[in-house]
Amino acid sequence: MKFQILRSLRRGRSIAPLLLFLPAAAPPVGAQPDRPAAIRYSEARSHAVSQTVELPATVVARRVSTVAGEVSGLVLEYPLRSGERVERGQVVARLRDQRLRLDLEAARAQLEEDRTRLALAERNLGRARQLFDRGVFSRQQLDDADFEQQALARRIQRLEAEIARLQEDIDRSVIVAPFPGVVVRELTQVGEWLEEGGGVVELMATEELEIEVPVPERYVAQLNRSRRAGVRFEAIADLRLRLPVAAVIPRADPQSRTFPVRLALSRPDPRIAVGMVALVTLALGGTREVTIVPKDAIVRQGEQEFVYLLGEGGTVRQVEVDSGLGIGDWVEVNGPVAARDRVITRGNERLRPGQAVTAEPLEYALP
Repeated sequence: MKFQILRSLRRGRSIAPLLLFLPAAAPPVGAQPDRPAAIRYSEARSHAVSQTVELPATVVARRVSTVAGEVSGLVLEYPLRSGERVERGQVVARLRDQRLRLDLEAARAQLEEDRTRLALAERNLGRARQLFDRGVFSRQQLDDADFEQQALARRIQRLEAEIARLQEDIDRSVIVAPFPGVVVRELTQVGEWLEEGGGVVELMATEELEIEVPVPERYVAQLNRSRRAGVRFEAIADLRLRLPVAAVIPRADPQSRTFPVRLALSRPDPRIAVGMVALVTLALGGTREVTIVPKDAIVRQGEQEFVYLLGEGGTVRQVEVDSGLGIGDWVEVNGPVAARDRVITRGNERLRPGQAVTAEPLEYALP
């Protein structure tokens, strides 16, 4: 047939009669007509939420302490370096205490001698009283024996106090961490002379962190302190927290006119570090009505967000939205979505606008 058509074309003949006998093109093997996609949907809802404001914040340490020496002395040991973790009671520095120990040994020896002399003076005083009663000793002799006994007793008290002081100074020559944390700065080294009250190490408590939010003054009076604040971190994308408001510091920064608000961060995630940037959503006093949809309804394509709406004719249409505050399994949306609209929550990743679907409802627990 092919050759007949070619010959006809060369001779200038019409090929219309021949085309009548050509067989129709067969459909591709395995091709089937489009079937409606199976999806599940839920209804958008209207929900009252608190007014909120999102502000940048910084992770701060609740306690940063300069650990100081209580006695002066030569630094004999300094085992820590910046960045090392320490536990409460761990040695951070040890001062030379040889002179203190020698003074303590001398004071203890003197105490033993004076105790022996006191025992003798007490016996002499007892005999002096007996002799005075017999008229053998004069009042002056009795008073002298009594004075010697009392002087030795007071001397022993002073020696006992001196021994206690020397022992305390020896104990304080070993400087320990007052709380668990991390060394952020070294303030002395082995061989240096440390004055009484001199800094040894700067220690930061990593188990007691807070998030400090500089809040503009127009929002401070509206803060709802009973509501927890939402926190997310730029450096830790998968971490979301809900933290209580620990304190509102009633003193504004004179330059920025902001008030520090602190959020308690108990048992912090080990990935959180001091100085890290956070974004905090604070609840304000009023409420507003918003449209919410299940989070499963949001389809993201690059920087854009969409939801698919189920129409009355069993077809879908795509609308662009901006997601807002998350509320449990639901999320606020801004865009052409209204309460009672049917939004697709299952099978929406493979849909295209105008596609026919078979739909079943899927219920989500309301926030």
